[in-house]
Amino acid sequence: MKKYFKITGALLIIASLTLGCNLVKPATPAVIPDQIPTQQEQKPAEAAVLESTAQAATEPVAPIAAETPAKTMIVKVYFNNPKIDPNWDTECSNVFAVEREIPYTKSVALAAINELLKGPLSAEKTQGYMSNINSGVKVQKLNIVNSVAKIDFNEQLQYQVGGSCKISAIIAQIKQTLKQFKTIKDVIISIDGESEAILQP
Repeated sequence: MKKYFKITGALLIIASLTLGCNLVKPATPAVIPDQIPTQQEQKPAEAAVLESTAQAATEPVAPIAAETPAKTMIVKVYFNNPKIDPNWDTECSNVFAVEREIPYTKSVALAAINELLKGPLSAEKTQGYMSNINSGVKVQKLNIVNSVAKIDFNEQLQYQVGGSCKISAIIAQIKQTLKQFKTIKDVIISIDGESEAILQP
């Protein structure tokens, strides 16, 4: 019995010593990094996605532009027409209007004259319209000052033109095409800057 108590006592002493050693052993210090990474540094890809998503959500979405039709306008051009006027060969200054649809422009008077210089279209010719203006005629200048349109053409306007009736028709076609506009009351025609000795019969 005494032997049992001795062994038990010895075991208790050993246990106490072991426990005491563990109690006095210093704890291992925690490792503290020099710099704590920020959230963006930790997850750069995720942060970039979130930032991009937030930006897209706040930016207004531009509306899709609807395709608008091109603007056009109507001008008149003047021709002789034997079918309408039985006296066209003697009353050559009698000219009649046809309408042309053209792209919108601020230079509407010039656009109308350019349509006149094209001559009658196929459908217009079928209806009897004819022009006395030579092909190849070009406008060199057009100014409108104080309700007077001063228009200058190249020499082709009077090339091989003879007879008072034909000349009257040419002048009437040009003047009436320009006078359709309320801002034009009179027209002065010139060729290469000369307005006096031109379009002579």
